[in-house]
Amino acid sequence: MEGAGHRGRWDIKAPVGTILLLMCMFIPTLTLLQPSEEQKCPLGDYPTEKGICCNKCLAGFKLVEKCHAEGQRSNCTTCPDDQYMDEPNYSPNCRSCRRCKASKHEEEVSSCQSDKNTICKCEDGYYKSNIDSETYECRRCSQCRQDEKERQTCTPEKNTVCECKENYYRVKGKCEPCKNCTAECTLQCSPPTAKAPLPEDGYLIKIIAGVAVMAVILLVLLVLITYIVTKRTTKKKLLKPCVPLQSITFNLEQEQYNLPDCVPLEVKSEFPDLIYTVLDLVPVLQVKQLVRSLGVKDTEIEQAELDHRSCREAHYQMLRVWAERGSRAGGGGRGRMLHSPLLQELLEELRKMHLGRAAEELETKYGIQ
Repeated sequence: MEGAGHRGRWDIKAPVGTILLLMCMFIPTLTLLQPSEEQKCPLGDYPTEKGICCNKCLAGFKLVEKCHAEGQRSNCTTCPDDQYMDEPNYSPNCRSCRRCKASKHEEEVSSCQSDKNTICKCEDGYYKSNIDSETYECRRCSQCRQDEKERQTCTPEKNTVCECKENYYRVKGKCEPCKNCTAECTLQCSPPTAKAPLPEDGYLIKIIAGVAVMAVILLVLLVLITYIVTKRTTKKKLLKPCVPLQSITFNLEQEQYNLPDCVPLEVKSEFPDLIYTVLDLVPVLQVKQLVRSLGVKDTEIEQAELDHRSCREAHYQMLRVWAERGSRAGGGGRGRMLHSPLLQELLEELRKMHLGRAAEELETKYGIQ
C-alpha cells in the first residue's frame, strides 16, 4: 500500500519536472534570438532591402547609389540649382525651391540654398494665412470698424485683432451700444432708482396682448392664402407640355464642348510658365480632380506628394507629368513647347469642371481664338 502511495505521488510530480526541464531548454534559445530580432541601424543610417545599414546623405545632398556592404558609404551628390534638401535623407530627388511671387504679395527674405528652402514673407499690409503645414497665402490685413478699436496691429504673420470700443459689446460679430448691465457693459451698472407702479400698466398689458393675438391670426391667414395660390400655380405648370429631354441634353452638350475653330498648331509657351499659370487660376482643392481627368495615374499623384512636401510643388509635378506625356505622344515638338491638342484637352476639362473663367484666361494669355 505504501508503495502504491509513493508511486501515485511520483506520477503527479513527473509531468511537473518535465515542464520545468523544457522551460530551461527554451529560455536560453529565446534569449539568443531576441537581440537579432531587435537589431536596428545606428543613428543616421537606414536599412536597405538587403538588410544592410547604409549612411544617409547629408542635408543639401541626394542619393545616387546605395552602399552594397557593411562599412561602405552611400554615393551622394549635391542638389542641383533651384533645388534643396533640408534634412538627412536617402531620397534620389531633391525638393524644388519655393518662388516668392509679387503677384501673390510675397517678398523674399533669403534665397534658396542646397540645404535650405527660399524664405518668403508677406509684404506690408498683408498677413500669412496657412492652408496646410507647407502652403499659405497672403491676405490683406483687416481694418477695424468705427465701433471697434485695434488691440493688436497686423504683422506679416498675424492679422489685425480688433475689439469693441468702450461702452460697446459684441453681438454676432458686430459691436452694439450697451443698454443693460453686463460683464462687458459695466458703465450701465449704476444703482437703479425705485419706480412706483403706474395704474395704467394693467391696461397697457391688455392692449399689447390684444395686438399680439391679432398679429397671430393675420399670420395664419397669410400662410393659408400663400399655400392655396402656390398649389394652383404648381398644378397649372404641371399641365403644360414638357420640353423633350433629348433636345435639352443636346443643346447643353453643344454649348459645353463648343471650342474655337482657329487654334494654333503649337502654343509658344514652355511647360513651367503654363503650369504655374494653371495653378494660379485653379483652386487648390480642385487640382487633383483636374489632373485625374487629364489622365494622370493615382500612383503618379502619390509619388509627387511623397517627393514634394509643398502642396503647390506637388501639384506642379502632377501637371508636368501630364504635359511631358502629351508632348511625347504628339511627336516631341520643339524643345518644351506646348502642342495645341494638349491645350485643347486642358480647356475642355476646365469647362467640364465649371472653371470656364480659367479657360478664358488661358485663351487670352496664349492668343487662342
